[in-house]
Amino acid sequence: MVVIGILALCLLIPSALIIALVSERKSARDSAVSEVSDKWGNAQTILGPVLTIPYTVTSTPKKGEVVRTTNCLHVLPESLSMAVTLSPTIRYRGIYEVVLYSAQMLLEGSISLPDTSRLGIAAQDVEWDKAFLTIGISDLRGIRETVTMRVGGQNLVAEPGVKSNDVAETGITFAPALDPAQKEWRFSGTIQLNGSGQMLFVPAGKTTEIRLSAPWGKPSFIGNRLPESRPIKDNSFAAEWKVLHLNRSFPQVWTGKQYDLSKSAFGVALLPPIDEYQKTMRSAKYAVMFIAFTFLSFFLTEVLSGRIIHPIQYALIGFAVLLFYVLLLSLSEQMAFKYAYLISSLSIILLIAGYTKSILSGFAPAAMISGILAVLLGFMYTLLQLEDYVLLIGSVGLFAALALVMYLTRKINWFDIGTRQTS
Repeated sequence: MVVIGILALCLLIPSALIIALVSERKSARDSAVSEVSDKWGNAQTILGPVLTIPYTVTSTPKKGEVVRTTNCLHVLPESLSMAVTLSPTIRYRGIYEVVLYSAQMLLEGSISLPDTSRLGIAAQDVEWDKAFLTIGISDLRGIRETVTMRVGGQNLVAEPGVKSNDVAETGITFAPALDPAQKEWRFSGTIQLNGSGQMLFVPAGKTTEIRLSAPWGKPSFIGNRLPESRPIKDNSFAAEWKVLHLNRSFPQVWTGKQYDLSKSAFGVALLPPIDEYQKTMRSAKYAVMFIAFTFLSFFLTEVLSGRIIHPIQYALIGFAVLLFYVLLLSLSEQMAFKYAYLISSLSIILLIAGYTKSILSGFAPAAMISGILAVLLGFMYTLLQLEDYVLLIGSVGLFAALALVMYLTRKINWFDIGTRQTS
């Protein structure tokens, strides 16, 4: 028993190397995804539009000295509505899949000009002719067509970059001719955008409504807020968000760079909740349980049959168990995880069953060991599928396994076994 325990502990070293191999393959996949996404468009975050109005600030730091600096007043829309249609596509880099999408966004809403006197800004200090609208776009390489907007009856063409990074680090800018006498300005526009993986939106409006749909059956809703409704079908989904200004941590009007609006972003990821590497990693973490129960099965077979299994044979069986994870990793890169798991399981069960038949000279021990391995592998697959109930199912399964071992060995005289083996 001591030798078997030492062997089981030694096998934890290659199991740790297998976990490192899974991480290495996952990093290679992430690098391939990043390489393709960089050329198409990375995950996109949309912010705005935000109206920025420059104004002059006069100060007298020293007697007789007048210093004039320019500050920015940022105004968010009173209402903001976006209708977004995503068209996902899958590209390949070697054996790796990359989820890309093309987005068509129709946005509209209104902006109300603030009463600058109530903000402590003199009317003569406001530079209305230098006001601009900013739409934050996290990756400008994804823009497919020239972006135009209609603001208060004016047709405007976007200029690249942002004039102020108080609100967004990257994006596009429009320069409307504002008339301060007209307090409310309607805007509308269309943006065609490429991206990959996920798409997020910042609730810039006093009332923000987002309607998003895509022919994709496995969305994952992420970020600061879940959708109000999200009907999901086998091959499509639709989601709607409605956010009030009371639901976020920044006001409608402010000056300078005071807030990080991106912290309030929400949206969708077009990726499965768990990919093959995550599943393989989680299964590899059960290697201790797998090895322990396999060795326990052979040990009980020794006790009940009176046949002795050499430590070298235990070691070979342990390496066969670890080979299951390498097979699972390599096959899951080429096919669906469930098929990779099935093929890997059958391969290892047949290998160990054939070896057991040879060393114990009988079909009955091989059949018993095969059954135990099939139960263990089936139990582990169940744990991988039930994310929310892993602890419950795992603890109940371990309790049942221990109870079964205690029942099967209840009449064994362990002192007699030790005496018989010594003699």
